[in-house]
Amino acid sequence: MTIDPLRAAPVLVPDAGPPLDYYLVLPPRPGGRVPTATVEGILVEEFTRHHDFSTTGLDSAGWTPEAGWWSSAALSRGIRTDPELLSRVVPASRWEAEEAYRSLGGGRLPDESVLRTHFLDHHPIASAPPLRLGPAQPPAGFHERRVYRVLFAKDLRAEQVTSLRTAWRTPAGGTSASAASGRLDKGADQITWELRRVGHHLAWCLDVTVLLTTDAAEAVGATLSHLTNVLRQHGLIPVATERFS
Repeated sequence: MTIDPLRAAPVLVPDAGPPLDYYLVLPPRPGGRVPTATVEGILVEEFTRHHDFSTTGLDSAGWTPEAGWWSSAALSRGIRTDPELLSRVVPASRWEAEEAYRSLGGGRLPDESVLRTHFLDHHPIASAPPLRLGPAQPPAGFHERRVYRVLFAKDLRAEQVTSLRTAWRTPAGGTSASAASGRLDKGADQITWELRRVGHHLAWCLDVTVLLTTDAAEAVGATLSHLTNVLRQHGLIPVATERFS
């Protein structure tokens, strides 16, 4: 199976989708830094989370035709910190993972309940009580204010940022330092977000501010999941979700 590792995935409509994250692993090109377009294997991941949706750890399992299924927390850490490994991993849909698995001789990709049985090497992600980022009290009319930051590895091309700005209806002009932003009103609750470039190793972050008038916190988790998945579709790899208030 061959793919374009630099492809721009489409922005999908909100959909819970499968809870597992899928990646295609490409082999390195001998004597060069650019990976080939031939898939070497697949990687399946799932974050574990606190009740407030911040991450506590990461489970994963990889598969290659020669070795079969194996679990390695070191690989999940490596693809987020090692530039060479990072260049070889491409976010994929469940369908793309099924196609790669079949083309490499694996047959039918197991159901997600079976895939989880291969998660044997848990990678804990350190967490702390929420830090305060912004005012302590929510604005008038809201009873709770939450701020989340989702960190991502890899990079975005200019046309991918433009695609996000269009999909999120980011206002033109303005003074915001964010590359793209959006807003969602869930009844009287309000969720806004801004995408920014950060650091040298963690390429991007998504800051999400939630203002609640109700106790419908499940909408927070669904929106965080959807926004993270949209950025995965554009090629970014999620690292962690932190809560700041």
